[in-house]
Amino acid sequence: MEGNKFVVIGVGRYGRQIALKLAKKGAEVYCFDFSEDKIEGLKDEVAMAVTMDCTKKKNLLSQSIEDVDAAVIAIGENFEATILTCVHLMDIGIKRIIARASGDQQRTILEKIGVTEIITPEDAVAEDVVETLMNPSIISFLQLPDNYEIAEIKTPKGIANRTVEDIGLRDKYRLTLVTLKREFEEEINGEIVKEHHTIGVPGSDTKVYETDTLVVFGTIKDIERLLEINS
Repeated sequence: MEGNKFVVIGVGRYGRQIALKLAKKGAEVYCFDFSEDKIEGLKDEVAMAVTMDCTKKKNLLSQSIEDVDAAVIAIGENFEATILTCVHLMDIGIKRIIARASGDQQRTILEKIGVTEIITPEDAVAEDVVETLMNPSIISFLQLPDNYEIAEIKTPKGIANRTVEDIGLRDKYRLTLVTLKREFEEEINGEIVKEHHTIGVPGSDTKVYETDTLVVFGTIKDIERLLEINS
């Protein structure tokens, strides 16, 4: 599956968890932190671990990270460092940035500078972040016992514009389509906006479109196999 190179900036307890879980899944992980002690403990675990100040753009440029798939900013209490690092990464051309915020005010500031994926200490479960990094088509998921999960996923292009029966989710992929969410244009306060609505329980003749969000139940392995259609 494509999408294997990631940067993790700030490798305290939370950032370290993300880095190690990504590496365990086979990803190429580059870790940066101001603390030499934290970096030293990761050098044998990830592709690269460097002690440096990421608030300085020249330091980031020196690491040739322009082609990574995503960057996770897990800096602790120094929010100014988070802002500066995010801005530098955007300037460098990193297309996907996930940043950690503490509270609504920090979230608002990050949104103002253009960060769209923001995690807070309340919802910052490392396993969730790793899952969405490794599988960008997964919007959200609920882990269940025995390696099962219910996941919201973007419709893979390979099954778009086909009926549920034709796709054969159950027969080919051993997955159950619980429901799907469809995009509609609606007029709200005089403006045309796009809203998503749940389309009940899909029938065998229900057609699936590329803009739909599928809610599927199955094993993690089988869901990933379906998502590989996008690769």
